[in-house]
Amino acid sequence: MDDLGTLFGDISSVIWGPFVLIPLLLGTGLYLTIRLGGLQFFKLAAALRLGLLKRKDDEAEGDISQFQALTTALAATVGTGNIVGVATAIGIGGPGALFWMWVTGLLGMASKYTEAYLGVRFRGTDAAGEKSGGPQYYLERGIKGPFGKFLALFFAIAATLACFGIGNMTQGNSIAINLESSFNVTPWVTGVILTVLSIAVLVGGIKSIGKVTAGFVPVMIVFYVAASIYILIANVGGIPAAFSEIFTDAFTGTSAVGGFTGSAIIIAVQFGVARGIFSNESGMGSAAIAAASAQTTHPVRQGLVSMTQTFIDTLIVVTCTGLVIITTGSWKLVDEATGEQISAALMTGEAFTNGLPGEWGHWIVTIGLVMFAFSTILGWCYYGERNIERLFGRKLVMPFRIVFSLVVYVGCTTELTAVWNFSDMMNGLMALPNLIGLLILSGMVARETRWYLKNDPKLEANKADIENFMSGRPGWAEWKAGDVIGSSKNRGAHQAAQDPDPVR
Repeated sequence: MDDLGTLFGDISSVIWGPFVLIPLLLGTGLYLTIRLGGLQFFKLAAALRLGLLKRKDDEAEGDISQFQALTTALAATVGTGNIVGVATAIGIGGPGALFWMWVTGLLGMASKYTEAYLGVRFRGTDAAGEKSGGPQYYLERGIKGPFGKFLALFFAIAATLACFGIGNMTQGNSIAINLESSFNVTPWVTGVILTVLSIAVLVGGIKSIGKVTAGFVPVMIVFYVAASIYILIANVGGIPAAFSEIFTDAFTGTSAVGGFTGSAIIIAVQFGVARGIFSNESGMGSAAIAAASAQTTHPVRQGLVSMTQTFIDTLIVVTCTGLVIITTGSWKLVDEATGEQISAALMTGEAFTNGLPGEWGHWIVTIGLVMFAFSTILGWCYYGERNIERLFGRKLVMPFRIVFSLVVYVGCTTELTAVWNFSDMMNGLMALPNLIGLLILSGMVARETRWYLKNDPKLEANKADIENFMSGRPGWAEWKAGDVIGSSKNRGAHQAAQDPDPVR
């Protein structure tokens, strides 16, 4: 296992290195931002209003509301990356890494919009009558020929494997370790409880997950952000210096301890971008799977709602964690026994402990991590089952949910060094085909986005209004029909019948 973990780590370091995913992620985000006219900046307020206040489109097709689709995607992304991932980035890359996490988030909003748009635009209805979509479908349906099918199958396989790592065992492991450290809860007890809770929610599918996350996710985010704001108010004098360090170190590079480990700017960029994507998943294609289930009257509307997920995750939650770590000086702390920098797993806890009275800080981080990680398990199960459905058909979805829940116990009770490296590797392999697809399909997305926003700039149109200005547009009738899609074995003939003149 040690050798396997090393192999996974080596592959991951290449994928997430300065010559593969980092330039592709940033380049794709920048390219889409330009093609979409800076949509994430000019339409953010309207998107937040639609997703958080209105919450649903009346008389729209779909399985769950736009708000529930948003909270399901947030459930999957607001996880250990927002606590441990931020600490890892700052601990190795210095405060400047937080700047590059912001850049990744801002550009990633355009990527998240595009993939969510495509997830809804090319979704279909499975054999159980549920909406199904995501890169595993839109890469094949949007990019015709063998190349599109290859990208779709590559993504489906990578996502199915990744869900057991990033969305399951690593999350359960983080919960078990923190509960044992804070409250002396034996890992196997945590494993049993998490497995039972997971089965109780997951067997009900997306409707059950949507109901739980709609009530659970907003509470956990407000709880964590409120504690962070309290600490920042208490340390308000250190905030200007923190921002100065962030912007200065982003272009000079500073290590957390010793002055050399993270001195090269590339380290700040690499860990800022990698941990940023680990946190908000923009460009990975995962959130498009949740978006495809939403009750929405047009793909643009759900794309904009899904875009706010990256804003909430990175520009709010990640920023709170990063500023607390920097203003309290926890990123500079060393272990008295070894003289080395404290681990990322302890850094955020120390920051909250130092910032809040008594033991409250440590407890809040533990409780926050438990809630974040459990919600990630729920969201990623749905991502996994949609890819299982793509590869093997609906019949294996329920067995997958049960197996996925049982594997949570394994994560709680097993050492997972190799699994963490495997998770990073598979996340990168998910992103590669999706990013290629986003670039190829960007023309169609930009064209249809411009048309929709020209007719409904404030996102206030009702279903009848949308029908009036969309009637006759390429692909509109096809999208409203929503074909029945199942496994890759029987999709070909059905697609040919439903889509004789595909939109490129």
